Amino acid sequence: MMEAYLYERLEDNKVRCNLCSHRCVIKDGRRGICNVRENDGGILNTLVYGKLIAQHIDPIEKKPLFHFLPGTPSYSIATVGCNFRCRFCQNADIAQMPSDREGTILGTRCTPGDVVDAAQGGGCRSIAYTYTEPTVFFEFAYQTAKLAHDRGICNVFVTNGYMTSEALEMIEPYLDAANVDLKAFTDDYYKKVCGAGLKHVQATLKLMKSLDIFIEVTTLIVPGLNDDPSELNDLAAFIARDLGPETPWHISRFHPTYKLTDRPSTPIQTLTTAREIGINAGLRYVYTGNVPGNAAENTFCYSCGETVIERWGFQVENLRLKNGKCTQCGVEIDGVWE
Repeated sequence: MMEAYLYERLEDNKVRCNLCSHRCVIKDGRRGICNVRENDGGILNTLVYGKLIAQHIDPIEKKPLFHFLPGTPSYSIATVGCNFRCRFCQNADIAQMPSDREGTILGTRCTPGDVVDAAQGGGCRSIAYTYTEPTVFFEFAYQTAKLAHDRGICNVFVTNGYMTSEALEMIEPYLDAANVDLKAFTDDYYKKVCGAGLKHVQATLKLMKSLDIFIEVTTLIVPGLNDDPSELNDLAAFIARDLGPETPWHISRFHPTYKLTDRPSTPIQTLTTAREIGINAGLRYVYTGNVPGNAAENTFCYSCGETVIERWGFQVENLRLKNGKCTQCGVEIDGVWE
């Protein structure tokens, strides 16, 4: 165990965790909502420091990040645990392990130096804190990101965006990019489906933008729950207005899983409609995911329409950029390029 960052002591040996926007008040001997931070006599400990449940080299496109160092490998890590309870969780076996298995925490012992060495040895341009929620293993992520930064390796969060401003501002000097799940655009959905609140995610996105952290946004479209065109229009308008039209939006196809098996897979037409809504809202780059081989995974120049990045699944097939500009018309394509 390791003493956690970002908490305050209260009376009666209680503590308040200030890592995520739940801001759990935790009694002595109990854990927070994430189930991986525990109060021991008025000291909050992280139970997952250096206990990695996953370590893989992935294409950066798998995060998904399409405009951040495309075509490069990213060393991807996770511990167990999550501060959300999404009924459709695709990685529930690890993300929800402590909640579903009576507090069980598994993982392979690892140091920040081990991770950075492995990333460097694997030729990775970045380290991605992903698969589960990086906020819940913040201490390990922070120390790893700081070391990676010193060695010229970028750091990427794949996150639900529920960290506090204190946490984000603490890691900001070492955090280069993030893909943030904006799961819906109603508080009712967030409360019923995820066990969280919309406004905190919006605040995180706007703060990331102000801190110059490169952002891409993902929304999983669940039939009958967050696919109403008016809601999608409001969501797309928020991205365009508050984050900027240059922000890539990934619209992802839902498949029944975990505790949400009473819904069908998202119809392709729904994804097509959502993409049109995003483009009509002024977004320059809108993608549809979980549908391998579809043309909407490619990047098109928003000025002349030329295909500037051609993809198949998570692989870059053709890259038609020169110094970050469209080779056809010369307009600058938004992103972080090699």
